[in-house]
Amino acid sequence: MSKKKKKYYTVWKGHKTGIFEKWDDCKAQIKDFQGAQYKSFPTFAAAKKALKGNYYDYVGKKKSFKSELTEAQLKKIGQPNYNSISVDAASSGNPGIMEYRGVDTKTKKQLFKQGPFEQGTNNIGEFLAIVHGLAFLKQHKSDRIIYTDSKTAMSWVRKKNCNSKLQRTEKNKPVYDLVDRAVKWLKTNKYSTIIVKWETKAWGEIPADFGRK
Repeated sequence: MSKKKKKYYTVWKGHKTGIFEKWDDCKAQIKDFQGAQYKSFPTFAAAKKALKGNYYDYVGKKKSFKSELTEAQLKKIGQPNYNSISVDAASSGNPGIMEYRGVDTKTKKQLFKQGPFEQGTNNIGEFLAIVHGLAFLKQHKSDRIIYTDSKTAMSWVRKKNCNSKLQRTEKNKPVYDLVDRAVKWLKTNKYSTIIVKWETKAWGEIPADFGRK
């Protein structure tokens, strides 16, 4: 069995800030802290350097990407439509601490963010992110499309139902309160926004990715 690689967790905003060597210690700093900012790094030096910098310089920061698709496949898929926003979610565990956000696809400017929540799943976060994006674009009377990398969440939105198997508890009540609001919004609002699957194999990680993989 391969040995699990050690990680170092930088917390820019939390109950306490700094570098933590254990996930449970990091988790304690971000739990119930609205707008917490954190990310894992492979070395202490990298985590220390990041702490001195800006959170947004590291979140969503990706390694250079080279598609494994053929030229013909790439040509068929084409380039992303930059008249769009991209949404994504991150969950540390399944279930685990969950958050989601939406960004401008081209500039990666953050447009909205919710969490971290104490307990949720990635699928729930992806679903909430899409619905939040729909409401956001409708409010701003925007004709932009929405990119998501979750087929499951797209299906839930089409069916106007969050089909999660996560049992409702007091721990995840804040998340399910949002789910109930999202389902109600879908059932009581009309929208013309097109929701499109992000082509990860052609374009790399979606721009709203939290960069914690």
